Amino acid sequence: MFYFVIDILGTIAFAISGVLVAMEKKLDLFGVLIIAFVTAIGGGSLRDLLIGNTPVVWMRDATYVITIVITVVVSIIFVNQLKYLRRSLFLFDTIGIGLYTLIGVEKGIEAGLLPIMCIALGTITASFGGVIRDMLCNEIPVIFRKEIYATACILGGASYFLLTKLPIAESYAYSGAIVVVIGLRLLAVKCKIRLPNIYR
Repeated sequence: MFYFVIDILGTIAFAISGVLVAMEKKLDLFGVLIIAFVTAIGGGSLRDLLIGNTPVVWMRDATYVITIVITVVVSIIFVNQLKYLRRSLFLFDTIGIGLYTLIGVEKGIEAGLLPIMCIALGTITASFGGVIRDMLCNEIPVIFRKEIYATACILGGASYFLLTKLPIAESYAYSGAIVVVIGLRLLAVKCKIRLPNIYR
């Protein structure tokens, strides 16, 4: 139940992120729904395909589709209030990658993968919905720019395996790793920490 709640919260966070990007681009209602949908389930769908978990999870459980549709409707109604939140798009995107990184790690563990593969799966789960969103909206995906994005997912996934070595409940290790991802992303943006520039 704990992991399912985290998954739904991640779906909501990424769906809101998709709505905000789509509305900035002045897309119609169908366009907003599609962008919210691919942002919320894109990474998870790729993850499920990679580990052979088919049909992908949103096709087996209508809860995800219903959650996205409800989130889209509510977000459109309250879009002005969302825009008043400082950097609301960044905030929801950051929450989303934190939640989805650990969902991906957990799926990798269930599939019996090595920790490094679980971390990679978590990074894919967290990042690729945003990649598809940005590509459809004619933007260079954040993951391909200098910002600390995938790096935060990788370090957060690694921290989960470190935390599980401590004498604490697994749910605390899970929650702690989510905080690490979100905290690193927030810190990187606030302090303008970026990956090294390879161009002269």
